[in-house]
Amino acid sequence: MPKVLEPGVLYASEEFGTAAHLCACGCGAKIRTPLGPTEWTLEEADEGPSLNPSVGNWQQPCRSHYWIWRGDVEWHGDWTVAQVEAGRRAEQRRRKAYFAERELQRQVQVKPAGQRVWEWLKDLVRRL
Repeated sequence: MPKVLEPGVLYASEEFGTAAHLCACGCGAKIRTPLGPTEWTLEEADEGPSLNPSVGNWQQPCRSHYWIWRGDVEWHGDWTVAQVEAGRRAEQRRRKAYFAERELQRQVQVKPAGQRVWEWLKDLVRRL
């Protein structure tokens, strides 16, 4: 990422899994959004980039809330403190579910060969 960000430019680094831009309201705050399956996604289209989900600058004085969609900024209203907290709890639930599913997949993939054979034999006997 450059040290100085230009207004109206969304910078992205696949290598470091992050995007950055200056707040769309013009306050000058540097906004960094981690990219990944439990964070933001970045899509590129001929019309311009889209960042999903929305950007809520709840920790900035401006409290800007907007979407970057196909190169444009779409403004959305301010959230109450309760809405921000509910959104953060929902994010945590999504992250927890994502990593629990990944762990389950990992456990299935690393079962020892003997255990897989034993389970296959038990399943075969049940079908007989």
